[in-house]
Amino acid sequence: MTYHTKGTCSSAIDFEIEDGIVKSVQFTGGCNGNLKGICALVQGMKVEEVIDKLKGIRCGFKPTSCPDQLAHALEETLG
Repeated sequence: MTYHTKGTCSSAIDFEIEDGIVKSVQFTGGCNGNLKGICALVQGMKVEEVIDKLKGIRCGFKPTSCPDQLAHALEETLG
């Protein structure tokens, strides 16, 4: 699935979920090293757990961040 981010340096997040588990995540744009780390850390986690950990994280004075946008993308999959 692809989620187009809002308010962040990254422009999109591509991710795959299987049986409620995050299988893969890849950001387009943004802070390359940090986002690769986030992708590696959330791989294999339950979707709900990722949302709980990342939702509400801010980047500086912005109201959102790349991790927060990932949480929003995952929330959309829960319907």
